[in-house]
Amino acid sequence: MAHLKSLTFTVAPQQIARNPKLVRRQRLIDRLEEQQKLVADPAFTVLVRRWVKDPDGIKQPVDRHRRVKPWWKADGAGNLVLVLKSGLKTIEIEKGKPGIVVGALGRLEAVLTTLIAAAKAGELDGALEAASGSGDGRGVPGRAKAA
Repeated sequence: MAHLKSLTFTVAPQQIARNPKLVRRQRLIDRLEEQQKLVADPAFTVLVRRWVKDPDGIKQPVDRHRRVKPWWKADGAGNLVLVLKSGLKTIEIEKGKPGIVVGALGRLEAVLTTLIAAAKAGELDGALEAASGSGDGRGVPGRAKAA
């Protein structure tokens, strides 16, 4: 009992709820940084840890390389067009115009840096929320959205 008397006790703080807007923003920033690394190194992969059962039925961590797909494509005129993604959905910054004209490959890194700065400043939050469906229906297909 003498050991416990030397400690100071208090009420445990409640867990702070995660803000979904900040989570989406950080996820986009991480993906844009991956795209920057892909521009610098076309063979860039991300190391992902998965848990797999071994033959004895025990789960073991296994590191695997995940391929990073480029978000840019060349249009008919030879210019690069960058399309932002959130999961499988395309993010439209301007209504009806999901693509960002980059031009040459050398300019792609500067455009990605600008987009990262815009995401950190919160300028893309509205587009991210629109692409995510703003949380109505909780991702269940066929569920009607609340009015």
